[in-house]
Amino acid sequence: MLIINKNKDILIASFENNINKFNILISEDVKKELNKHLVSTGTKLILNLNGVEFIDSSGFGSLVSAYKTSKLNNSFFKICNISDETMELVQITKLDKIFDIYDNLDNCIKSFD
Repeated sequence: MLIINKNKDILIASFENNINKFNILISEDVKKELNKHLVSTGTKLILNLNGVEFIDSSGFGSLVSAYKTSKLNNSFFKICNISDETMELVQITKLDKIFDIYDNLDNCIKSFD
């Protein structure tokens, strides 16, 4: 479901190629996987949403959980490549004020410098 790669000291999580919906069917597993990494102090984790066209409320709940876990453990959680449609929902719900969001992976990685 999630593929985790490492770029220096940054973990980059992305969805497998055939997954374009972040919904109730996968949200609990994604939440567990993200939180597993974010409990370690100082972890730098990027969730690359490239290819994800839809996120439902349970998917957003997983993102909020990852954000909370990162804050509690002094780790870093950033998101990149949100589709335009999903970004509209993020803005409507004001989650763009909470999440650290970048247009693309390169800029997201550079933000750790």
